[in-house]
Amino acid sequence: MAQRRKTAKPSYDPHTVKENIVETPLDEEMSKSFLEYAYSVIYARALPDARDGLKPVQRRIIYQMGQMNLTPDKPYMKSARAVGEVMGKLHPHGDSSIYEAMVRLAQPFAMRLPLVDGHGNFGSLDDGPAASRYTEARLGPAALGMNADIDEDTVDFSPNYDNKLKEPDVLPAAIPNLLVNGASGIAVGMATNMATHNLGEVVAAAKYLMKHPDATLDQLMDYVPGPDWPGGGIIIGRDGIREAYESGRGTLTTRSATHIENVTARKKAIVVTELPFMVGPEHVLERISEGVKNHHIEGVSGAIDLTDRHNGTRIVIEIKTGFDPNAVLAQLFKYTPLEDNFAMNNVALVHGRPHTMGLKEMLEVWVEHRRNVIHRRSEYRLRKAQERLHLVERHAAGHGRHRRGHPGHSHFGQRRCRQDTVDCRL
Repeated sequence: MAQRRKTAKPSYDPHTVKENIVETPLDEEMSKSFLEYAYSVIYARALPDARDGLKPVQRRIIYQMGQMNLTPDKPYMKSARAVGEVMGKLHPHGDSSIYEAMVRLAQPFAMRLPLVDGHGNFGSLDDGPAASRYTEARLGPAALGMNADIDEDTVDFSPNYDNKLKEPDVLPAAIPNLLVNGASGIAVGMATNMATHNLGEVVAAAKYLMKHPDATLDQLMDYVPGPDWPGGGIIIGRDGIREAYESGRGTLTTRSATHIENVTARKKAIVVTELPFMVGPEHVLERISEGVKNHHIEGVSGAIDLTDRHNGTRIVIEIKTGFDPNAVLAQLFKYTPLEDNFAMNNVALVHGRPHTMGLKEMLEVWVEHRRNVIHRRSEYRLRKAQERLHLVERHAAGHGRHRRGHPGHSHFGQRRCRQDTVDCRL
């Protein structure tokens, strides 16, 4: 016969519990909760750190792949496995957000200097990537500079989400990643949209700034004349560039690189070889088709995309007989993405707070960070050398006692030396 389970008696009397209910107005509670949410989005999701130019999810991907030894000289690993390591150890916010960030780090048309080397279908300007179970990845050569000397106490570490592991607050960043690869993100009440730049130009400007701390913007722009898009394109005018480099905000107009070719003896075509940043060929063809149907664009008889991996971007727009190709090109610039605007908004975290920066300030933040990294690395190496020196001195002192105790280093002394835990050979 089954015995009836005894109900446990409560350890306290509910009638004697004193309630402590704090009444809070709804507007105050909503304001407090929304501010906490906004701070979390700004600091831990949408905005990059001005020192290494990475958002938290990007930093965790680069760091964890480095811990997995996925260096450029090692074989590729399934993207799903790398995503799982990042999600399980550092970023518990779902695999889709991690994989999307990894894909962007590997796309050469989105990053001026890709930090991840992808193998497989990582998408294009018009199509998305394959699933993580189909692609493979490893760190790109540039990522080695981002992780350089991270094991030599060059940066601070903080506990991860479950307080079982440590993760870096920032990467050593031996390259000025914020300027080279730019950034984009939408936070609460603010956004960032930073352009990509040429690595050699940015490094030259940083070296000049280190030698001349009082350098002017014009002097720095001699080294960094403007953004350098991964897919090419021509920036029209320099007023927007200077405004963005001075105040942190400005609008740039980018045009496609085009030229006119003879398709036949009597027929000409406009050939597009470079497109504005993040504009895909299929999107251009769709807009051309819409413009022709709406009678905004006249003189176009057809357009075809001949882009491939070997020849790069190549869009051929055929012109009807009797139309001026330059006049048709002006219509294309007006009604299609062959001419596009890029609104620069250089917002990044400086000492944990969002800050809008010009060119000089972005360079100064990175240079200061690198000086701090090198200083901490030197202190670490000095500390290790002093510890090693202490061991060597103890070893030498012990060896001297053996020799004094056994003149001529007799066979008995040699036997004692071999039995000692410290090797007598220096």
